[in-house]
Amino acid sequence: MATKTVPARSDIAQEHKWNLEAIYPQDAQWEDDFSTISPLIQEVAGYKGRLGESADTLLSTLELRDRIGEQLSKLFSYARMRRDEDNTNAQYQALTDRALALWTRVQESTSYLNPELLELGVDKIESFMQENEALRLYEHEMDDLFREAEHMLSEREEALLAGVGELSSGPETTYDMLTSADMTYGTIKDEEGSEVELSQGRYFRYVRSSDRRVREDAFHTFHDAFRRNRNTIASTYSTQVKSDIFYAKTRKYGSALEASLSHDNIPVSVYTGLIDAVHENMHLMDRYLELRKRQLGLDELHMWDLHVPLVPEADEEIPYERATEMVTNAVEPMGKDYLSGVRQGFGSRWTDVFETNNKTPGAYSWGVYGVHPFMLLNYQDNLRDVFTLAHEMGHSMHTYYSFKTQPFVYSEYTLFVAEVASTLNEEMLIHHLLETTESRDVKLAVVNYSLEQFRTTLFRQTMFAEYEKIAHERAEAGEALTADLLSQIHYDLNKLYHGKGIVVDEDVAIEWARIPHFYRSFYVYKYSTGISAAVALSQQIINEGQPAVDRYLGFLSKGGSDYSINLLRDAGVDMTSPQPVRQALHMFGKRLDQMETLLGAPVA
Repeated sequence: MATKTVPARSDIAQEHKWNLEAIYPQDAQWEDDFSTISPLIQEVAGYKGRLGESADTLLSTLELRDRIGEQLSKLFSYARMRRDEDNTNAQYQALTDRALALWTRVQESTSYLNPELLELGVDKIESFMQENEALRLYEHEMDDLFREAEHMLSEREEALLAGVGELSSGPETTYDMLTSADMTYGTIKDEEGSEVELSQGRYFRYVRSSDRRVREDAFHTFHDAFRRNRNTIASTYSTQVKSDIFYAKTRKYGSALEASLSHDNIPVSVYTGLIDAVHENMHLMDRYLELRKRQLGLDELHMWDLHVPLVPEADEEIPYERATEMVTNAVEPMGKDYLSGVRQGFGSRWTDVFETNNKTPGAYSWGVYGVHPFMLLNYQDNLRDVFTLAHEMGHSMHTYYSFKTQPFVYSEYTLFVAEVASTLNEEMLIHHLLETTESRDVKLAVVNYSLEQFRTTLFRQTMFAEYEKIAHERAEAGEALTADLLSQIHYDLNKLYHGKGIVVDEDVAIEWARIPHFYRSFYVYKYSTGISAAVALSQQIINEGQPAVDRYLGFLSKGGSDYSINLLRDAGVDMTSPQPVRQALHMFGKRLDQMETLLGAPVA
């Protein structure tokens, strides 16, 4: 039997490759833009100490900063996406490194802005806005700046922090090198008894195996690799936490959690309220685990039994063109304008579709202001990847509306709202498939996918969020974050979040060591709040129709022009209340009902 090899990029049809020429037709144009940045950096640095001269001077400085930012974004995006096509391409590795170095120069050259603006004061800036109406564009930015005034440092201190910014990424870089380049993950025997080497990517293939022996071996072997490196990884993570605490103290925040959330103006009560709401509904996880144990025919459920699908995955192959039709049909309730944008994306080579040699794995959406969004996929002709396509198109439509409506300064939306649009598209696809398909197998696969989204995104990510909160609190109290302490925290949380329905195996204690998101501190909770907001908004669109669509498109169009909490509230969901999280958990219960009905099991 011939081995199916990963194709070369040259083997892929043009229509299935993204059109990066829309950014720069040739590399020469990239070089031209790159060469013009240095004089602009010198020009913007020349405004240092002059912001208070006049309204016109202030406006010129901010407009120049935005011009540099827009051009730099194009330079970096093009270089990085070209590199992602083939990570062995030295030419685009070099372009990416040059763009990153330029980014640091720009940050250093503009580090005087915020301290000078704060020194000018609200009254002076308001008088400038009255003199020159064009400055009103920056009203929200100024409001956001002065909101955090007490946490800003002197010009010299801000310059120092900007200059050492690369050092704070050291723990993540070390962790990535250790886990991606230096660590080995052992071998197991696959379903046919052949010896196979585990990797981070292959682990998920084998831990989802229908052969219980294979997934148990994969679970133990994979976690053994992290246990062997537990002290090194504990050191890198402890340094990450210390870095968070250092920045929080330096900027006079009460805690690292408060400092992280303050950037998006998110009350700490949103974070703690999420954890509390999930704690209140642990009975749903008990019910889910009981269903899983019953469906898999097991006397005892273990941690390595969590990833195998509850039902056989639909084996129907779904070509990419059909996947685009499925996503397009699913978002039809979003209205003609949204539908037109989706069709434009599918028809205008926004997407790099298929896996090729040395291409970056996974999937993402990346916007380039003044051009359009781009999507990287590694599409594999299955239902799971149809959901990935819907997810990334949700991100892209958020970017599409934001770029179309907002000036550059507000074109980027916050990470707090970033997962809302993507997950909402998935919810629309789930609803569409359950309403239109006649196949029981497909319905089972769709409901299984939905249940896994709730388990892994709402419950699991909230558990990780609580882990980060506890680890930072223990470090802030002066405790050393040893491998033993971190493992105990993680083990205890797994027992809490999985209740009595599963044997919490000792190996799961080391799982914290394999979570790369912990090096983007206090990020994972946004997945949980994102799915909660998405469920609420998708239900409004399905049940209310046009009024809900109009609110939602307004949300997409506002980019970063207001605070995240306000944007979502205007769309129809109040994340300062636990209600959206409870509504999402209620939907999880409803999907459990659907699964049990389809399986013919009694509804609890």
